[in-house]
Amino acid sequence: MERTIVHVDMDAFYAAVEQRDNPELRGKPVIVGAPKDAKRGVVATCSYEARKYGVRSAMPISEAVRLCPDGVYLVPDMRRYVAVSRQIHKIFEEFTPVVEPVSIDEAFLDMTGCMHRYSDETDLGMRIKKRIAEETSLTASVGVSVNKLLAKLASDAKKPDGLVVVKSHQIDNFLFPMPLRRLYGVGKKTADALERKGLRLVSDVRRRGLEAVERDLGEFGRHLYRLCCGQDDRPVGVQSGAKSISREITFQTDISGLQTVLVNVAKLIPYVGQQLRRTGMRARTVTVKIRYSKGFATITRSTTLPESFDDDDTIYDAARQLVQGVDRLNAIRLVGVGVSGLREEKQASLLYNKEDRELTRVLDDINLKYGKQVVFRGRSLERLD
Repeated sequence: MERTIVHVDMDAFYAAVEQRDNPELRGKPVIVGAPKDAKRGVVATCSYEARKYGVRSAMPISEAVRLCPDGVYLVPDMRRYVAVSRQIHKIFEEFTPVVEPVSIDEAFLDMTGCMHRYSDETDLGMRIKKRIAEETSLTASVGVSVNKLLAKLASDAKKPDGLVVVKSHQIDNFLFPMPLRRLYGVGKKTADALERKGLRLVSDVRRRGLEAVERDLGEFGRHLYRLCCGQDDRPVGVQSGAKSISREITFQTDISGLQTVLVNVAKLIPYVGQQLRRTGMRARTVTVKIRYSKGFATITRSTTLPESFDDDDTIYDAARQLVQGVDRLNAIRLVGVGVSGLREEKQASLLYNKEDRELTRVLDDINLKYGKQVVFRGRSLERLD
């Protein structure tokens, strides 16, 4: 049976949420990432109004300010974004149980065997977009095709608010004019090297043929040729996607001291915990990451627990122990928390208190209802007395 794979990518997600919640920002260039006067930091995302000035994700804030001095610069509100993300991922589950979250604002859906409910792939894509708009007042770009590679490329083809369907007989027409740098795994340096060999478009690789490309590029050449043929047999599922979930924060002003580190750890954990629960997974390992200002030295500390978990308290308790063993006196510029060893387990540990699980569920539901973190634990306050 030919597969039907959908890729959903929210449009300028962080900036779109800010514009939705603050009407005064609509139509303005919104840059989410760091304050306008920040000495360090990068653009997390920006509105399409800002992109007209050349602002792009991962660009240093200083460069964004040079290009768009009159933009609105905002610090990310991750609690609010995660709550909206949970709303969107619940919508995905209305269409299929086979969902692979890729990030906070995108996911793959395997609709194979479910197409009898829809007149065609365009009908399916329109219904997904409509549900997201109804529930969140946000737009999404959707790609539908026979595998993950093509679905992802299709969702990117007509952003924002796009819908592109690539059927099996349309693959060559869709791919041939595409620059190789658009393909997954082909970065700028690789694309520049390929262009020096006369390979700029997918059609260039296909015309040269598998044997010649493999002879010139070795094993990567074989992989590249498969991509240019639109071949991708990866399944949709959490196991084939994220192997860990993490969140980190880079401070505009360096911090130090155990209590300050713990407060920031506590602020990061709800993002990690909610994403873990949203994917229906449980973890075994907790990791803390700390980067110092001096020489940008980075250390990580991990611990693997005897029982799997998906609750914030377990993550915090483990992270708290890990922080005890690192140097907190020197200036710190970044703190991160992550979980790994993910596995799908429906049965909670017998060591996990039932009341704690119910409290976590209630907190998730309340924050989802309001679309942002309106209830949070006291340990994330600036002072822990």
